[in-house]
Amino acid sequence: MSVKRALQLVASFGLSVALLALLVKIAKIDVRLTLQQLRAVSWIAFTKIVLLSCLFNLLSTEKWRSIDATLRRPKDSVPSRADSFAFTSAGVALGIFLPAQFAVATARTLGTYFHGGALRRGTAGTLYEQSFDVATACLLAVASALTWFYKGGGLMWTISAVSMLCVALVAVGPSVRLIRWLAAKSFVRTVAPQGRIAAILRSLSDLLHSDLLNTGLVRRLLGLSVARFAVIVVTSRETADAIGLSIPIWSMAAAIPFVMLMAVVAFTPGGLGMNEFTAASALSLFGTAFTIGASWTLANRILVTISYFVVAVGAAAILGIRRVTAAKWGSAIEERPRCS
Repeated sequence: MSVKRALQLVASFGLSVALLALLVKIAKIDVRLTLQQLRAVSWIAFTKIVLLSCLFNLLSTEKWRSIDATLRRPKDSVPSRADSFAFTSAGVALGIFLPAQFAVATARTLGTYFHGGALRRGTAGTLYEQSFDVATACLLAVASALTWFYKGGGLMWTISAVSMLCVALVAVGPSVRLIRWLAAKSFVRTVAPQGRIAAILRSLSDLLHSDLLNTGLVRRLLGLSVARFAVIVVTSRETADAIGLSIPIWSMAAAIPFVMLMAVVAFTPGGLGMNEFTAASALSLFGTAFTIGASWTLANRILVTISYFVVAVGAAAILGIRRVTAAKWGSAIEERPRCS
């Protein structure tokens, strides 16, 4: 790691700490009380959060495997669901402290190294998969903005969100055809491209005409992203209930799209500090006091972080046990004496 990169990381962590300290000061959060609330979280409540985190990772895994099926070459091997889940869980856990897209992409790239096409399948596949989360956040942010502008409530947000998502699902087919038509026109109009430009254009054309832009796949990925969003909302409500805070679930749903978009552009590790400020501010737009929102977002960060690591460690342990068991049974079969 270069000195410049090391200094950037130190500065980024420093900014995170400063933002969290500023949030605590502005919101007048009693840190001791927050810690007491966290210690009082029941095992039942925490188990629910862990199970929801597990479901979140399962949905992410299914999205990636759907894309991986179109990216891998015939000679590439297919990682098992257990492998894919373990790679994803490790990346999600590391995404708490690193940029989420980078962390998950890195974990999957390393995980598929021995399966072939690691960079294409692990990195490109993850970036494409997560682009649907961003698209979902953008659609729902529009619904949240309309609800705030017209001073609506939970019913208005739900109707707006469902309408936006239905329009998006219906528009998938025409949008895919339009993108391919524009790509074909642009490629045809390019006169005898040479060298690197030609290679880039051919790669882009191949991508836009590949199964990645299959209408059925795009709708599936969008649907899974919506399901992932729903899991995030339910998890947020569970973390609030776990520490005794009452925040309407529709307010959570209306605020979270802005947090998701901030996580994409945040330049602190895992969006630490920036995500918390965004969540507390967004919740205040929908009727939750800034102090309550800030207290929840800090507790949510801690509880979700622990749950992600529990899931990651559990997935790694189960995968390790399966491999040891498979190797042991394989050796036993090989060593079994044959009957003459």
